[in-house]
Amino acid sequence: MLDDNNRNRQAFLYVKKSILYVSSVLVLFSLIGLFTSISPALRLSSHTLTDWTNEIESSTFMYLLGMENRAFKEAIPPDSEIPDISSALFQVATSIKPDDPRSLLGNELPGFSIFDSKIFIAGEGTDYTNLPVESSPPLKEVLKDREAVVEEEIDPIESNEQPNDSLTTGDKNVVFIYNTHNYESFLPHLPDVTNPDLAQHSEVNVTNVSDRLAQGLRNNGIGTTVDKTDTMQILNEKGLDYPHSYAAIRENVQEAFATNKDIQYVIDIHRDSLRRDATTIDINGVSYARVAFVIGGEHKGYEKNLELASKLYKLMQEKYPGLSRGVLPPKKGPGTNGVFNQDLHENALLIEIGGVDNNMEELYRTADALAEVFSEFYWEAEKVNSD
Repeated sequence: MLDDNNRNRQAFLYVKKSILYVSSVLVLFSLIGLFTSISPALRLSSHTLTDWTNEIESSTFMYLLGMENRAFKEAIPPDSEIPDISSALFQVATSIKPDDPRSLLGNELPGFSIFDSKIFIAGEGTDYTNLPVESSPPLKEVLKDREAVVEEEIDPIESNEQPNDSLTTGDKNVVFIYNTHNYESFLPHLPDVTNPDLAQHSEVNVTNVSDRLAQGLRNNGIGTTVDKTDTMQILNEKGLDYPHSYAAIRENVQEAFATNKDIQYVIDIHRDSLRRDATTIDINGVSYARVAFVIGGEHKGYEKNLELASKLYKLMQEKYPGLSRGVLPPKKGPGTNGVFNQDLHENALLIEIGGVDNNMEELYRTADALAEVFSEFYWEAEKVNSD
């Protein structure tokens, strides 16, 4: 009788295991069929997994890896705390970090999500309250005729270093400068305008700063081209709104690359919408418009652009301390373009020079200083490459 019970128990276990095995196979094939047949927008992707894992602190992964391979524990700072697994799971499920209120406020308060980022290099006085602001006025307001007043031409600042006449790119134009928002202007030169969002003009604008920067680079032997595309007119002709500016000028930038294989650096010059206290600095008793490097983070090669901006910031800090507001967080997510056409070249920069309250004298001083810094960087890089 006992043997019969044992045999029945074993038979029951075999049947149970068989049913579990068959069920597992059916579930597996059902899941495969589900994930391969649903709409691509609903599928789990590497991008989705990346978004999830971005919510978890990197130290958590290091601890998990360290549990299997002690070598990984060597990379963990000695003063770091053991991560709380429950907090990590909470972050993945809710995208809220218990020790960072920005993660909650950014989801609930309109416009607050711009603070849920990390400044890569913060210049003097730069924090989350004075990151660059990109206004988006109605195109009809941008295109309106306005009176503009410009004083006589300003002489370039004198450099302490004499230019080396032997350094030249010859007939090669290796720097390409353009202006996506080419009507961005400055209140001191618009006597009838008080609204910062309406500081727009068809002639007295940020393109003058680009011309000044280009001249400074040419004076240092660096062949430079300034694109004169009128992005605002392209938008008007195509019936597009101001936020489509980057898409409107993209084809012209691509054409420039196709027709000039010598281009090594690409610079898109803008002006900030912030007010004077954030965009102006006094250096040795002289007023300058401050510089901010903006990087688009929604393309694969943004690390190269970030590296270039970081090198220029460091050199600028040595020669003109405080002139740069820093290298700002790689922009991505809702409310921003996230690419800024920087995916077209590994040495692409978007540089904010000054703001709505800066005048041409301050802007030109900064353009001259930037030309000096960039030229030193360029020729040092060329020397390294030749060696």
